[in-house]
Amino acid sequence: MPTAKKSSGAKKGAAKKSSAKSASKSTAKKGGAAKGGGAKTAAKKGGAAKKGGAAKGVAAKKSGGAAKGGGAKKAPAAKKGGGAKRALNPALSAPMTSTPQLQAIVGDQPIPRSEITKRIWDYIKRNNLQDQQNRRAINADDRLRPIFGGKNQVSMFEMTALVNKHMKPA
Repeated sequence: MPTAKKSSGAKKGAAKKSSAKSASKSTAKKGGAAKGGGAKTAAKKGGAAKKGGAAKGVAAKKSGGAAKGGGAKKAPAAKKGGGAKRALNPALSAPMTSTPQLQAIVGDQPIPRSEITKRIWDYIKRNNLQDQQNRRAINADDRLRPIFGGKNQVSMFEMTALVNKHMKPA
């Protein structure tokens, strides 16, 4: 294992080492090491670990080798709620009836709002109605024009508001 060169700056290295120790002690007192920033904050405060000197090795030993890999890594964030899935909003899954113009595209059965949106997008993609230059624009055909209020082209954001006018709770 190669050893570090000892030069006339050995006194400087010892001074850095002692300042890194005192900085890591003060960080530990403040709770910085518990937060995962022990080695990094000690290196920043003490000015050590610039070129991998002796102070870096001390900081790595104190923090359990966290500085060795290039920096302290945070643990993955814990999930809230203990892994239980959130309940679906019943308003989103409630069946909706649609107007005859919208039924020509999505069918005549009452279906949830999300399914209506999926079927409209399937229709748009199947008939290649998305504008080629501006992908946010939807070109209306004979079936979509009454839903779009007679417009030949609407933005995809405007489309949702226009489609909502053609839906009511079942």
